[in-house]
Amino acid sequence: MVLRLLLLLGGLLRATKPAPRCETTQETLGQCQTVQKAKCVDIALSSCTDVAYTQMVYPNFLDQKSREVIEYSSEYLLISVLHNLLQGECNPDLRLLGCSVLAPQCEKDKVIKPCRHVCENLKKNCLPAFDAIDMAWPYFLDCDRFFAGEEEGCFDPLAKLRGEVDAEEDLPSDLPATFIQFKHHSYSQMVSTLKKTASKCSHIATTYSIGRSFEGKDLFVIEFSTKPGHHELLKPEFKYIGNMHGNEVVGKELLIYLAQYLCSEYLLGNPRIQTLINNTRIHLLPSLNPDGYELAAEEGAGYNGWVIGRQTAQNLDLNRNFPDLTSEAYRRAGIRGARLDHIPIPQSYWWGKVAPETKAVMKWLRSIPFVLSASLHGGELVVTYPYDYSMHPMEEKMFSPTPDEKVFKMLAKAYADAHPVISDHSELRCGGNFVKRGGIINGAEWYSFTGGMADFNYLHTNCFEVTVEVGCEKFPLEEELFTIWHENKGALLNYMEMVHRGIKGIVSDKFGNPIKNARISVRGIQHDITTASDGDYWRLLPPGTYIISAQAPGYSRVMKRVTIPARMKQAGRVDFVLRPVEAWPNKLLRRSMEDAHDPYDPLELFDPHAQHGQPEARGGSASGREKPWWWSYFSSLDLHKPLWLLKQR
Repeated sequence: MVLRLLLLLGGLLRATKPAPRCETTQETLGQCQTVQKAKCVDIALSSCTDVAYTQMVYPNFLDQKSREVIEYSSEYLLISVLHNLLQGECNPDLRLLGCSVLAPQCEKDKVIKPCRHVCENLKKNCLPAFDAIDMAWPYFLDCDRFFAGEEEGCFDPLAKLRGEVDAEEDLPSDLPATFIQFKHHSYSQMVSTLKKTASKCSHIATTYSIGRSFEGKDLFVIEFSTKPGHHELLKPEFKYIGNMHGNEVVGKELLIYLAQYLCSEYLLGNPRIQTLINNTRIHLLPSLNPDGYELAAEEGAGYNGWVIGRQTAQNLDLNRNFPDLTSEAYRRAGIRGARLDHIPIPQSYWWGKVAPETKAVMKWLRSIPFVLSASLHGGELVVTYPYDYSMHPMEEKMFSPTPDEKVFKMLAKAYADAHPVISDHSELRCGGNFVKRGGIINGAEWYSFTGGMADFNYLHTNCFEVTVEVGCEKFPLEEELFTIWHENKGALLNYMEMVHRGIKGIVSDKFGNPIKNARISVRGIQHDITTASDGDYWRLLPPGTYIISAQAPGYSRVMKRVTIPARMKQAGRVDFVLRPVEAWPNKLLRRSMEDAHDPYDPLELFDPHAQHGQPEARGGSASGREKPWWWSYFSSLDLHKPLWLLKQR
């Protein structure tokens, strides 16, 4: 009895013994944690308000016991400035991962740890970015210490970025194959719909991402082709881009509907759709600005706003964010022999703020030899075409044609004439101001602006792009979407088929080897296009007779007379065989072809998916310097400066 009483008293003493206190250095390094009962509280940390959960717990995994302690810590400061230190690389992924440690998820007074595999994958992809700025991997992102395995019941802190939260609701299984749900899609629902569509038509469709938005959302594309994921010889590349302005949502929904329509109609044997997909590689990017869309969606459908959500999370207008090559084209126009095509990006452009969405599009344009494109906007009912920037900058409304004015008018009319509302003759409707022009207008003649995507496509690549204003309401009610789809469906298809107008062919040497970057010139048109890596090319042209020439460095020029009949609906085949020459006579042409891109080209170094390191930053750690350049970001911290970020020498 006495022995049992002594054992009981000993147990009580051990139970009431206070937990060992953390030393300051241990606390900072996360080497001890005070045992307390978890109590869920709302997240009030400004850098963590966009996580996929709403409640956290104090103390956190670093034993930081209050909001104030966290916000004044070096760990919190680091996740707040990482996007600047790494120039957008691996963010917001790293910030959200850090939040999962500093603001642990709490449900029903139970703490849920973030998944270890998510941490390990991110560390593998992002460690080179830290190495590039001479920074050590943060201790509080130690995948073994603060993260858990899936068998322990963990959560993915990055699921929201991949469209895995708020997924589209399941629909009845007995719906017809042609069923399209005419609704507004959230980002997650859009991703889910695109993936389901690609899975349904896996033999002709696939999805991929061209990069990430500033807030980390993938810029998803669905592609249709007989060989998804690959360029095929002589098969032209086409793209549609929607939702460039986040509050202009109709284009986004039209492309989601179009993807479902192409899939179901191909499976049903629709000859028009099968011919289109069998002979074209089609890329649909429904939302270029998913961050802006989320902001606009908070206002709700029916709110015809002109500002909220238009710009990106960085407060940038994407259709003013591309390089101004139009000014350079006007400067060159008066120079004999100068070409108004494949103009390099000026170095000064990179000194400004360039959105990751913009960089992703530019990288995309370089990776695929696009021939034709359209960007879908909202706020009017008209089709505009380049140039969008006036030849006289002080003139806000001035007709400013490209050398391909006839081609662009043909393309714009292809959409406008197939649209039942744009093509009617009523002036008392949306877009009525453009009736006398046939529903189309030169962009600069409507209103002039610089930095547009359409001008950049034309002047930097082979791609011809128009802008389609698909309606006067930027964010219409859901009940209007069915009508809007039927008004645009025929026009969307008709415009895609225009990629087959003009001529196409292969440029090779006498042995049949393809010649990359050969120039295809049209007499009388001061704008060339170049051959792709397989030597194939596509030159959009209206009906008529032309003198076409092909030329490449080290080869003689070959010229051909070509007639395109008025009723010809498919591109005529015109091949060129070039013979080598000993000397290259045209130095100006040779230089323009060799210097197509900048000597120092940030695009070549930019990874749109934020999975690789950046080049060595200016002012980086130099030999003999005690602290690296980024140390100044932490100068406000009197105590507990992040010595753990300094690499051990």
